[in-house]
Amino acid sequence: MAILAGIFFTLTLILALNRHYSFYSTNDHGLFNQLFWNSIHGRLFQSSLSSGNSSASLIDGQPPSVSYYHLGQHFVPDFLLWMPIYALFPSATTLVVLQVALIAAGGLVLYALARHYLSPILSIAIAASYYGANAVIGPTVDNFYEQCQLPLFVFGLLLALEKRLWWLFWLLVVLTLGIREDTGIILFGIGVYLVLSRRYPRVGIALCTISFSYVVVVTNLIVPLFSNDNSRLYLGKYFSKFVKSENPTTLEVLWAIATQPGVIIEVVLTRFDQRVRYLLGQWLPLAFVPVISFPAWAIAAFPLLVLLVQNNVDAVSINTRYTLSVVPGLFYGAILWWHSNSEKFKPRFRRFWIGCIALSLFFTFTSNPHKSLYFLVPYSIKPWNYVSLNHQWEHAAHLRTVMKSIPDDASVATGGYVIPHLSSRREIVRLPFIQLQNDEGKIVDVDYALVDMWQLQQSKLAAGVDWRKIKASVPIIDQALEQEKYGIIDLQDGVMLLKKGVPSNSQAKSAWLKLREELRPIWQA
Repeated sequence: MAILAGIFFTLTLILALNRHYSFYSTNDHGLFNQLFWNSIHGRLFQSSLSSGNSSASLIDGQPPSVSYYHLGQHFVPDFLLWMPIYALFPSATTLVVLQVALIAAGGLVLYALARHYLSPILSIAIAASYYGANAVIGPTVDNFYEQCQLPLFVFGLLLALEKRLWWLFWLLVVLTLGIREDTGIILFGIGVYLVLSRRYPRVGIALCTISFSYVVVVTNLIVPLFSNDNSRLYLGKYFSKFVKSENPTTLEVLWAIATQPGVIIEVVLTRFDQRVRYLLGQWLPLAFVPVISFPAWAIAAFPLLVLLVQNNVDAVSINTRYTLSVVPGLFYGAILWWHSNSEKFKPRFRRFWIGCIALSLFFTFTSNPHKSLYFLVPYSIKPWNYVSLNHQWEHAAHLRTVMKSIPDDASVATGGYVIPHLSSRREIVRLPFIQLQNDEGKIVDVDYALVDMWQLQQSKLAAGVDWRKIKASVPIIDQALEQEKYGIIDLQDGVMLLKKGVPSNSQAKSAWLKLREELRPIWQA
């Protein structure tokens, strides 16, 4: 089992680190790195990058603020657990390693949970399914997200439940709630299962009550103390089919979902094929056992329903972090089903199960999760779009050379996939923002702007949103140069660095004007 976990940890860590150092990690990774960096420097949960994702910036057009609290978007107190580690190794790379380690550790706890009911070989099969699941590998090689803590804590509390270690069970309930404001939905499903199965009905009722109350109190009373972004950006946007209010409360959303079954059917039938593929992808590594497991449905139904009825396309993408909210219920349900049906674990079914895991790995590989396999899998066949490992690392070397000219304490504006590498600072914003509100409350222009036009030449290789933002930044660069606010001080391999209050380097500016004309058909399209 340790070998299996070690292989998963090693391979996913290599892929995740290569993705990060190849400049394929994106804005959100930088956002969380800046949040950690600010926190260990005495400014808990503040982030100018998170401010750039706020409704004030995205909808009202206000410059991001360095003193913005991320807690207005998501309530994530569990990050405090990992800040001592980050304080020892204050780098965006630390978050890459932390995420891989937490998800790999979740598999070890899952194995211990399986061993409570099953034979060693069946337990290893369950763990192998976990490490071979697209829904696990995809989030592991993604940017750092809160959900990476879910498998470890939820499998842990289920194991504590089986061992009747109640102090540990309730401690892990608290830690699970602390991951994010909506993780109470997972615990609510576990509570419903405990009641319906009559195993621990009192515990189940208590768990339902606590988790439901927590979600309501945090989203309605605590998060709004920081900003209205949680309701305005997420609830109002993702559940707009159910509620028409711009700032709905959690209770309004839940009531609207519960009282409009017709809308649920309408939403589920929208992009129905994508939702079916998502479910098949979740069931595949477990040989479809969760389909016939009552505990799997009882526990996973609630987080699954929340994902299926959202307008958010990423919610039902098998590679995103959202899938981790469904994983614990499916795997625990599979364990309990095999406990009652162990006689069905015969050679023929074993071969079928191995085939399912192999197929899951194949689909994971061909989906190229978060560009982590960009050097093996082309972005597209028609038109042919592929970047070799050498080509990408050569470009990364140019980026690092240009970044060395930016002082550690300078303010910066840059594109999403460069942000993680410059986010260990107080003042950084994502293009096309080029201003921010500093600690004195003043709106100021940033000291440096780094734009990677190479990305425009490699159409759609990077995240689409970033590509559009960089494309939109061309007119901003033109304006900054015309007003002589900034000068171009370096340009190499399409990477351009502008500095505030200095004249342009003549060679760099000539190179920019030439490149600008070459790119005109793209940025004017």
